[in-house]
Amino acid sequence: MSYDYDRDEADIEASRAPLLDHLIELRKRLIVCVAAIIVGFAVCFTFSPQIYEMLLHPFELAGQIFAAQKAGQAHGAFDLLFVVLGLKTVSAVTGTVPTLIFTAPLEFFFTKLKLAGFGAVVLTFPVLAWQVYAFVAPGLYRRERHAFLPFLIAAPVLFILGAALVYFVILPFVLWFSLSQQIVGATGIQVQMLPKVSDYLTLVTTLLLAFGLCFQLPVVLTLLGLAGIVNSAMLWKGWRYAVFAVVVVAAIVTPPDPISQLLLSLPIILLYFVSIGCVKLIELRRDKEDADAGTDVATV
Repeated sequence: MSYDYDRDEADIEASRAPLLDHLIELRKRLIVCVAAIIVGFAVCFTFSPQIYEMLLHPFELAGQIFAAQKAGQAHGAFDLLFVVLGLKTVSAVTGTVPTLIFTAPLEFFFTKLKLAGFGAVVLTFPVLAWQVYAFVAPGLYRRERHAFLPFLIAAPVLFILGAALVYFVILPFVLWFSLSQQIVGATGIQVQMLPKVSDYLTLVTTLLLAFGLCFQLPVVLTLLGLAGIVNSAMLWKGWRYAVFAVVVVAAIVTPPDPISQLLLSLPIILLYFVSIGCVKLIELRRDKEDADAGTDVATV
């Protein structure tokens, strides 16, 4: 079945409008986006204590594992990995509830404001993404609209996968490593980790964004493939450089232990090779469309 280019051109012509109409449409989309963010902010701020407590779960888990190691129930980073993955359990140890502090009167209030702002963007991302798509879609060819739609689903799904890896695996490793730097013994010297509520939120949001954006690699490479900027042969030829770059990025955004670096590097490397397959499928489909178009021209 050949592609109907005449219909595509007709759709584009039908979507043409004066500049003023485009500005009115843009204003309407922006109003919807701002209203969605305001509603999301209000909801997240209302439940900000509960959301912050949820974000403390990795800290609580890290504290339990650290206490279990001190009590001899777990040993080393691999036992930590087994506990995080649910392959091993540790008995509850007293005194493992995480303690955070704030040193300014309104510090926790402003921390809740930042948390609500971050949560509002995450919560309303589907609305924001759809408004952007609805604004640019009339100027796209039909095949471009069909090709763009899957990315509206793939981008948030991949971001959630990266955020889940941070929340359930990476954060417990980071916090356990931080707790292991303490000096807590029988001597009079005590060096304890008492993080500030604002610093903890900064750590969590930074890791969530870093991993969520790293997991967008297939989306970015596939879009570049659609635009003809990269091709599967180019990506396959440069896979060694890509692996090296992934390892370097993982070393920067993760704590200085090999396990958490591997936990980020391996999924990103796998996603890179998945991206090569996606770009190859795009090239095969494009070749088929060109062949069908050539057949139609020859028939005419």
